[in-house]
Order: sequence, then C-alpha cells, then structure tokens
Amino acid sequence: MTFKKSELEKIRKILLDLKKQVERSLQGTNQKVKETEESKGYSQHQADEGTDDFHKTISLEVSTQGYTILRQIDRALEKIEEGSYGICDISGDPISKSRLEAIPYATMTVASQQKFDRGEV
Repeated sequence: MTFKKSELEKIRKILLDLKKQVERSLQGTNQKVKETEESKGYSQHQADEGTDDFHKTISLEVSTQGYTILRQIDRALEKIEEGSYGICDISGDPISKSRLEAIPYATMTVASQQKFDRGEV
C-alpha cells in the first residue's frame, strides 16, 4: 500500500499529536507516583500504605504501556521517513488501511501482531 505525500503528512501530524498526548499523560502519571511516595509518613496505617502501593503499581503499569506506545509512535514516524509506512515490520505485507486508521502507529499486520503477542516471532 502506498500513500500520497499529503496523506503521509496528515498521518505524521496525527502521530506527533498522539505523541504529545502520551507524553503529557506519562508526565502526569509519573508526578502522581512521586507525590504518593513523598506523602508517606510514619503515622500512615498499613492498609493505607497497601492502597497507595496498589495505586502506584497501577500507575507504573500505565506508564509502561505509555512508553510502549511512544516507542511504536516513534517507529511509525521512522517508517514514514524511510518510505515504509503501512508495511509490516515482521512479514513485509501491507497493513490494512482500516487498521492504520484505528491505530496509526501500527507497525505490524493483525496476524503478525498476534504472533508477536504470543511470543512466536
């Protein structure tokens, strides 16, 4: 699948906007984790500490997912520059337009993504 230069520029803008949103979200999540850590005191009840630890774990998981998406966005931007946007990194097959519309930072076809998620690639 080939894209017109104007289409790639539109996709590039979408990816850059997404990148900014994810970075802002990660910054907020990281700040919450730091605030939770700084607010712990000696008088805090163990149950409250457990709840804080649970929230910190969830925030860290969200951060991990955010960083994964950032890497995927950066890879999609690289692919635009390379001229390979829309081509699967694993199989070399075209990525469906509907997939790219839903996930503009997709770098694999659905089939390749499933294999990757199962650890088969």
